[in-house]
Amino acid sequence: MKSLVTGALGFIGSHVVETLVGEGHEVLGMDDLSTGSRKNAIEGARYEEISILNPSLGKVIQDFNPEYIFHLAALPRIQPSFEEPLLHNQVNVDGTIKLLEISRNLKIRAFVNSSSASVYGNPDTFPITEETFIDPLSPYALQKYAAERYVKILGDKWNIPNVSLRYFNPFGPRSFNAESEGNAYSPVLGVFANSITQYGKIFITGDGSQSRDFIYVGDVARANIMAAKKIQDITGQIFNVSSGAHQSILSIAEQFKAPIEFIPERPGEARVSWGSNEKFVELTGWRPSLSVNEYISKTIG
Repeated sequence: MKSLVTGALGFIGSHVVETLVGEGHEVLGMDDLSTGSRKNAIEGARYEEISILNPSLGKVIQDFNPEYIFHLAALPRIQPSFEEPLLHNQVNVDGTIKLLEISRNLKIRAFVNSSSASVYGNPDTFPITEETFIDPLSPYALQKYAAERYVKILGDKWNIPNVSLRYFNPFGPRSFNAESEGNAYSPVLGVFANSITQYGKIFITGDGSQSRDFIYVGDVARANIMAAKKIQDITGQIFNVSSGAHQSILSIAEQFKAPIEFIPERPGEARVSWGSNEKFVELTGWRPSLSVNEYISKTIG
């Protein structure tokens, strides 16, 4: 099978590439290195350094002629999306539309779109299901929701089998990229580990009582591949990819056994992020395999 992965040198994208290569796929990874790193390259995959907005994108993709597209390219940080909303919209929304237009002229068996639980904002009831009211709190969250709708509307119109996956809070290897200007907004475990290395302590925004649903990045990668395999049964749908549990940021920080300093909280971030994965589990058979506490125990214990 031939699979295209956008954002292939990023945190999640590199794990999707790794999983696909492990299953014997011929993989073309695309990345402009705005947040990714060449250090995340996976042996056995081919890479093209190119932006999702590059005018040559169509030719590169058409020459490869993929059967599956895993779309992870994005400017993925909440706070920078406030500072440069137009740029983020161009990448996160326009880039998705462009990729769909290119896919229209190919025989795509599955278009798997990466979305975000940030689209839910601050809901009143938990756990969050796919039916929970959408209330984006940041330009980034709004852009991910807009991209979802384009994937659904244009994918259905152009007969591109499609699915969008709303990730909660991924953790795992390669989560922190010190080369990226957006590294301060990387997944929290990577930020904490880097902060200890650089400053000898952990910085927590707010009081640390905000909670997150942490999902292992390897499980996120498997969710992508499982969605592609089950696409005929689930096309046009949206799913949460979550652990089904949540815990406070402070409880995570305390496991690192380092001094903690509290700093002002940032706007646009949810107080509680806790998702139900029941729909995705039921329709695909996917299940999370590793909890955040198990991972911390194995890596720093």
